[in-house]
Amino acid sequence: MPVNPQIAALLDMMEQGPAVDFASVTPADLRAAFDQPMQIVPPPAMARVEPVSVALDGRTLEARLYVPDGAGELPPLTLYLHGGGWVVGTLDTHDGTCRALAQESGSAVLSLAYRLAPEHPYPTPVDDCYDALLWLADHAADLGCDGSRLAVAGDSAGGNLAAACAILSRDRGGPALRHQMLLYPVTDRDYGYPSYVANGSGEFYLSQDGMDWFWRHYLSGRAEADAPLALVFRTEALEGLAPATVITAEFDPLRDEGMAYADRLKAVGVPVEAYVAEGMIHGFFSMFDAAPDAWVHIRRAGVALRQALA
Repeated sequence: MPVNPQIAALLDMMEQGPAVDFASVTPADLRAAFDQPMQIVPPPAMARVEPVSVALDGRTLEARLYVPDGAGELPPLTLYLHGGGWVVGTLDTHDGTCRALAQESGSAVLSLAYRLAPEHPYPTPVDDCYDALLWLADHAADLGCDGSRLAVAGDSAGGNLAAACAILSRDRGGPALRHQMLLYPVTDRDYGYPSYVANGSGEFYLSQDGMDWFWRHYLSGRAEADAPLALVFRTEALEGLAPATVITAEFDPLRDEGMAYADRLKAVGVPVEAYVAEGMIHGFFSMFDAAPDAWVHIRRAGVALRQALA
């Protein structure tokens, strides 16, 4: 299938801007360029949007709670972890995404501002996200939510962190997650997948050079063998993990590693719904302003989360 026409128009617009040279760009440069959300249409309205301070051992992380209209008393709760290669991304860059997922799922969504690399490389973002999940299970009632119906979700690097949280929750006896929603997740560091060969030049937004830059900043010299929760595809045992939805994009370098992770989950009996969003590129869940066709997939993700948390 060709690139979706709305996405193609968005790519044409992106080409008019300055290109990112990953041989010289700094994290500060990239944040200045990408941490400026553009809002074309009003985002989905919520019944409640509130700042939340997540007080953890030795640090306090900022978060934002979204409660959709019609959620009722004590709605289920989803921890959302934003993408951005573990280096960029904020609560504001994913405000619309969290609102859309809350609206379509009926779940309250807590978006977390976990600490970013390279100032806070692996495993700090994993620790922040998992500790926040534990905090959420204990404080859900304080937020007006049902702590017995918990899910974790994320896109790209956030999908990687969501998968890591699901693994830790199983291995450390953490909260019993109802679901893990993985949107074009990073699962491996292998540039040999066919989707990297076909889509990794940068023509379709995300490039192999960009992913390599993100990985280098996230691992910050740490050997891959010493970062098991970064390379979740290489996790030896995946049995007993929470049911998953894995949504990838046809023109995304990460497509094949996401689908390969879904296949590994299925092979050990984890209930999984996985599919490739035809015509879409990396990051399309956050592009619904300019590409309304993304709503088809947002609604599908919302239905899956709604059913899992019923």
